[in-house]
Amino acid sequence: MKKTIPKPRNGYLKKQLFLPLILLCLMGIIAIFSLGSFTQNEEIQNPDTILEPDQLENAGIDYPEDGIEPDQEEVETDPVESEFIRGEYTSQQIRRGERLFKGLVPFTSGQHDCASCHYTQPQKEINWNPAAYEMAVLWSRNPDYSIMEIMNNPVSMRLMEDHAGMTITLEEQHLLEAYFSKLTEQGPGELKAYPIRAFIFWGLGVLMFLALVDLIITRKIKFKGVHVFILFVGIAVHGQFAVVEAQNLGRTKGYAPDQPIKFSHLIHSGENDIDCRYCHYIADYSLSAGIPSNNVCLNCHNVIREGTLSGRFEINKIHNALETGEAIEWIKVHNLPDHSFFSHAQHVNAGKVDCAECHGQVETMHILQQVEDLSMGWCLTCHREQNVDFFDNPYFEIYERLHEKIRNGEIDAVTAADLGGEDCMSCHY
Repeated sequence: MKKTIPKPRNGYLKKQLFLPLILLCLMGIIAIFSLGSFTQNEEIQNPDTILEPDQLENAGIDYPEDGIEPDQEEVETDPVESEFIRGEYTSQQIRRGERLFKGLVPFTSGQHDCASCHYTQPQKEINWNPAAYEMAVLWSRNPDYSIMEIMNNPVSMRLMEDHAGMTITLEEQHLLEAYFSKLTEQGPGELKAYPIRAFIFWGLGVLMFLALVDLIITRKIKFKGVHVFILFVGIAVHGQFAVVEAQNLGRTKGYAPDQPIKFSHLIHSGENDIDCRYCHYIADYSLSAGIPSNNVCLNCHNVIREGTLSGRFEINKIHNALETGEAIEWIKVHNLPDHSFFSHAQHVNAGKVDCAECHGQVETMHILQQVEDLSMGWCLTCHREQNVDFFDNPYFEIYERLHEKIRNGEIDAVTAADLGGEDCMSCHY
């Protein structure tokens, strides 16, 4: 049986050759530009090539005046002052400094990747190394800040261990300063969560829209049960999202903001067993537990100047605040609505409530976070179920009726609800 050779389809050959021809043309154009750039650089760098004045000007070389050759001209200016002036950086120096910091090009002393420790983007977990942005801010605020002096003459054990064998030159310092100038303009950046719930919400919304279009207009899918199923699931999920988000409105369970100083409750309260009320000493007689002042921190850190994990960088922030008079802007973690009344003194002092009842096991946290939702239902549940320290407590001596019931055996314990903890006016006055 004779085999028939299929004829090529019309335009098939043209389609097959079109893309390779385009690629060849692009490669040719790139090669021409690359060759021209290489030839120009070779002419400038070749010492035996004699250039005319206009060529020197185009090459970025100043033409010597009065017949003085460039290598014969005496230069007496100090290279430290003339070449590496703080605050004067070109875009090329900024790029070179960034590549140097990120380990893409080596230092004179070797290959060092600064960004592997000094992170350039916000971190979800605590990183005890100073962030690149923090170092840039410290450098920008202090005109005497010398990167080279700190790196070549480390004063803390942490610096000595982590930067052993690393030194930098004056030029490398200037390039790092150029990159720091860029970081101070960009800011620290934001830690963005992956929006899984948003993808589910909008994905189901698109499917519901397509199901409605096909059900009413296009009618491509004959089995109507598919449309009904998509619409039912989409409406159920969207309704659940609406209920949960409405309930969580104003609640910040899991909130754990970055603080201006990397303070670890695990180290202070856990490992060193410091009592909560040593730092939050006004909790016994104030509405708020208060944020410790610099003086409280300096009770210890006037002597302890270096942390095991953080070195001196974080502790130095306390001393810098003392010297400059600028307050450390701590961020409050646990927040209640303005229309709610809450007193630490009443709960901690009179009620004898342990701090962990509301704040969780803070002695296990490097980064303090909110563990309860602090909702009204959560507060009322505690008021109804938890017994207060009622006996031999001078604060509750005025409740004669309840004391009488205890003596008569009518009740054996008292809750906050028995003391008015369920009245609206107790919290919303």
